[in-house]
Amino acid sequence: MSDSGFPERNESEFLAERFESHRGHLRAVAYRMLGSLAEADDAVQEAWLKLSRADASRVDNLGGWLTTVVGRVCLDMLRSRRTRGEEPLEERPGVRMPEPVLSPVSGVDPEQEVLLADSVGLALLVVLEQLAPAERLAFVLHDLFAVPYEEIAPIVGRTPAASRQLASRARRRVQGGAPAPDPDLARQRAVVDAFLAAARDGDFDALVAVLDPDVVARSEGGVTAGAVAVASGASGFAHLARIAQPALVNGAAGVVVVAEGRPVGVLAFTVVHGRIAVIDILNDPERLAGLDVTVLDQ
Repeated sequence: MSDSGFPERNESEFLAERFESHRGHLRAVAYRMLGSLAEADDAVQEAWLKLSRADASRVDNLGGWLTTVVGRVCLDMLRSRRTRGEEPLEERPGVRMPEPVLSPVSGVDPEQEVLLADSVGLALLVVLEQLAPAERLAFVLHDLFAVPYEEIAPIVGRTPAASRQLASRARRRVQGGAPAPDPDLARQRAVVDAFLAAARDGDFDALVAVLDPDVVARSEGGVTAGAVAVASGASGFAHLARIAQPALVNGAAGVVVVAEGRPVGVLAFTVVHGRIAVIDILNDPERLAGLDVTVLDQ
């Protein structure tokens, strides 16, 4: 009991409180690294276990220390994906889709705002999924969280100069595959609504008009490029377009297709200069089953 009459907090309680103040940031780092909310939570928990076993009194910058710990844990998790017999990226017909963050059209909640800061759209995560683990870590930590290359180097086992090269290669891939979207959500929604209306009506010309000439539609089943090719596929989307529910997908205009209370598809749109430049589609039944679509009713 302290002189004030209140129980004194022990050191572990104080350490846990300090860790909790960083949890949101650490979860955001891990989500960008892993593209999975469940795995991100696992990585953050592992960071807590490492902190609880460390001598925290010798850590000058706890936030920086935890960020690099989470980065190292995520790097190990990414590398383990490639040793569990998963299909190599270059042999897949499409892309590995990350887990989307769904929100109602009314907006994201405060916890999601932390998670989705820096415009972490689904298109960005799709491109990150295609990077080598070390490239992904260098780009995420440096470009998205301003971690110096000198601190990234020991995590990836490279020199600072080599770490800079990793991030540079990743940056070129990101710029080519994840264009900066229109920041106006209302304009995004208007374009997506026009796409859905054209799909429902089977209006091929209207579909082409709302698509960028070099639009890319991506899913784990394959990649389609070009306005004519994408419009041809979307014209057969009429039935699903009628039951598509407007939503925010990673903070941007998107739709969730729900049938009999279960999600059967999630579409995220990247709108640039008034046209759709990228459509990212999650349609894998097993992964869709894990999504909570009740949040869209809030």
